[in-house]
Amino acid sequence: MATTEALYLIPASVLRNLSDKLYEKRKNAALELEGTVKQLAVAGDHDKITAVINLLTQEYTYSPQANHRKGGLIGLAAVTVGLTSEAAQHLEQIVPPVLNSFSDQDSRVRYYACEALYNIAKVVRGDFIVFFNQIFDALCKLSADSDANVQSAAHLLDRLVKDIVTESDQFSIEEFIPLLRERMNVLNPYVRQFLVGWITVLDSVPDIDMLGFLPDFLDGLFNMLSDNSHEIRQQADSALSEFLQEIKNSPSVDYGRMAEILVQRAGSQDEFTRLTAITWINEFVKLGGDQLVPYYADILGAILPCISDKEEKISVVARETNEELRGIEADPAEGFDVGAILSIARRQMSSEWEATRIEALHWMSILLNRHRSEVLVFLNDILDTLLKALSDPSDEVVLLVLEVHACIAEDPQHFCQLVVFLVHNFQLDHSLLEKRGALIIRRLCVLLDAERVYRELSTILEGESDLDFASIMVQALNLILLTASELSDLRDLLKQSLVNADGKNFFLSLYASWCHSPMAIISLCLLAQAYQHASSVIHLLVEEDINVKFLVQLDKLIHLLETPTFAYLRLQLLEPGRYIWLLKALYGLLMLLPQQSAAFKILRTRLKTVPSYSFKEESFRRTAGIPYSQFNYGAGGGSQIFEEGDLNENSNSLDMHNGINFASKLQQFQQIQKQHHLHSKSQTQSRFVSTSSAKDVQIAEESKRPADLSRPPSRSSCRGLGQLQL
Repeated sequence: MATTEALYLIPASVLRNLSDKLYEKRKNAALELEGTVKQLAVAGDHDKITAVINLLTQEYTYSPQANHRKGGLIGLAAVTVGLTSEAAQHLEQIVPPVLNSFSDQDSRVRYYACEALYNIAKVVRGDFIVFFNQIFDALCKLSADSDANVQSAAHLLDRLVKDIVTESDQFSIEEFIPLLRERMNVLNPYVRQFLVGWITVLDSVPDIDMLGFLPDFLDGLFNMLSDNSHEIRQQADSALSEFLQEIKNSPSVDYGRMAEILVQRAGSQDEFTRLTAITWINEFVKLGGDQLVPYYADILGAILPCISDKEEKISVVARETNEELRGIEADPAEGFDVGAILSIARRQMSSEWEATRIEALHWMSILLNRHRSEVLVFLNDILDTLLKALSDPSDEVVLLVLEVHACIAEDPQHFCQLVVFLVHNFQLDHSLLEKRGALIIRRLCVLLDAERVYRELSTILEGESDLDFASIMVQALNLILLTASELSDLRDLLKQSLVNADGKNFFLSLYASWCHSPMAIISLCLLAQAYQHASSVIHLLVEEDINVKFLVQLDKLIHLLETPTFAYLRLQLLEPGRYIWLLKALYGLLMLLPQQSAAFKILRTRLKTVPSYSFKEESFRRTAGIPYSQFNYGAGGGSQIFEEGDLNENSNSLDMHNGINFASKLQQFQQIQKQHHLHSKSQTQSRFVSTSSAKDVQIAEESKRPADLSRPPSRSSCRGLGQLQL
C-alpha cells in the first residue's frame, strides 16, 4: 500500500506528536501507534502494517529534522511491540533504518536508536540473529562514542544482544569470525573492551567452538596486553589464560598457526607481552609434538633472545623451553629443517648477550652430534661466524666455539681446514693471538689430540711466507708447549726424542717451523735434551738475533727453567760431567743476558749451585777443538744424555742420537735465520728510504720559502750546528 494511504490509518495528531520536540509527546504517540498496529496484526492486514513501517521510515527516520528521526525510531519500536510474535516477518523493513541511525550526527538520535533496537530485540529475541553482524559492527562503533549517554545506552543493548546470542542456536560463528578479526587491531580502548567482552562471552557458550578459531584473533589479544589501560591488559590476560587452559585440555589444537603469532610476540618491546608469549611457547613445546616440527627454527629464534632477557621470569621460562626443545629428537625426513635451525643459531651468535650466544653454540653442537652429515652440508654458511666467534669477549663462548670446531674437525679434511683458517685468523688479527691464542690452542689440543694439532700447525708455519708472523706464532706455540698443563704428554714425548722413535718424529716435525725463532729452537732442544745442539745454536747466534725481542723471550725461558717443567734439567746439573753440554748451553745463555737483569741473577745463582766441574777435563778437551759443524752424527759426537762418554769409541752413536742428523738440522736453522736477517734488512732499508724521501720533500719545501734573516736560528738548528762543530 502506498505511503499516502498509511496516513489515513494513523490520526494526524499522532503523526504530529511523533515528531514533537518533547519526549513525552513522542512516547504517547508511539503508544497509540502500537495499539493501531496490534489491531492490524489481529486482522492479519500485513499490507497496511508494511505501509505504516514505510511511512515511519521514509517520512521520519530519513527526515532532515532531528525530532522527526527520533519519532521515527520510537515509532518503529512501537510497531515491533504491537506485532509481538508476528514481528519477525517485518524485521527486514524495521531493523535497517534503526541501524542506519547509529551513525547519525545527532547524539540524541544515536541514543534513541539504541533504545529502539533494545526494545525491538526484546520482542523478537532469536529472530534478531540474522542481523547480528550488522548489529555487532554498529555496537563496536558506539562503544567508542563521544557521548557518554550513547555509550551507556550501547552497553545496555550490548548486554541484551549477548544474552540473545548465548540462548540462540542460529548464531553462526563462522560468519562472525571475519568481522571479529577485522576489528581486533583497533587501538581504541573502549572498542578493545567491547571485543574482549564478546570473545569471553562466546567462549563461555558450550556449543560455540571459539578455540578452533583462536588463531584468527590471538594476535589481537596479544596486542592488547600492552595497552595503556590496566583494565584492558587484565581482561586480555584473563581471556588468554582461559584459552591456554582449554588448549591443555583439548585433544585437537592448531598449534602451527598460533606458533607463528607467538614467535612474533616473543620479540615484543612490552615485557608483559614477552612473558605471556614465551609462556605459551613453553606449553606448546610440551604439548605440540610433531605439529611443531616445521616451526622449530622459528620457535628457537624466539627463545634464544629471551634467555638473556633482563626480566628474570622471562629468562627462566625461556631456558626451560630451550631444554624442552633440545630434548625432542626430530628427524629431517619428518620436516625437521636442520639448515633453518643452523641459520637461527648462526644469527644469534651475533647477539650482544653472552647467554644467548652460548645457547646458540650448544644448538650447533647438538645438531652436529645428531645430524652431522646434514650440518656439514651447510658448513660454509656457518664457518665464518664460528671463526669470528674465536674473538668473542667471553671465554666461555670461545671454549664452546672450539668444541664445535673440534666436532667438525673430526674429519681429516675439516681438521686441516680448521687449522689453516685458525692460523689465517691469527695472522689477520695479532691481538687474537695475543689475547686468546693460548686459550684456543690449549683447548684444541685437549679436544683434537695435542700432537696432531702441533704437527699440523708446524707444517703450515714451515712454509709461511710472512716471516714476522711465523716468528711470532712459533714463539706463542713454544710458550704454550712449555707451560700448558694440557701438553704435559707432549713434553714427555719430546724428552724421549733421542731414545724413542715417536719422540724423534715429533721433534723433527716441529724443528723446521721452530727455526723461525732462535729462542724457540733453544727451548725445544732443552726440552728434548739435545743439549749439544742447543749449545751449537747459541754459539751461532749473530748480532741480529740478540735483539730486545730475543732478550725478552730469553728472560721468560730463564724463569721457566725454575718451574716444575724443567725439574729434570735442574737435577741433571748435579752431574755436570755427564751433562757437560747442558752446562755449556746454560752458560752460553748466561753470557747473552745483561748482567743487571733479574734473569741473569736467577741463572747465575742456579749455576753457582752446580757441583764444581772443570771444562779442562780430558773428556771435554778431546772435542774442544773440533767445530760443531764437523761432527759426524752418524759415527761420533757422543750422546746428548750420556755425555760422560762423549767420544767413547765403544759407544753406539746411532742409538744415542736416534738417527737425527743434527748437522743438517743446524744448516736448516742457519738457512731460515738467514731469510729472517735478509727480510729484516729489507724492512730497515724500506723504512730508511721512506724516511729519507719524506725529509727530502720537507727540505725542498723549505728551500722554496724566502729566508727570514731577522729571525734567530731555532733550537734544533743550533743543536745541529753544534754537532757539526764537534
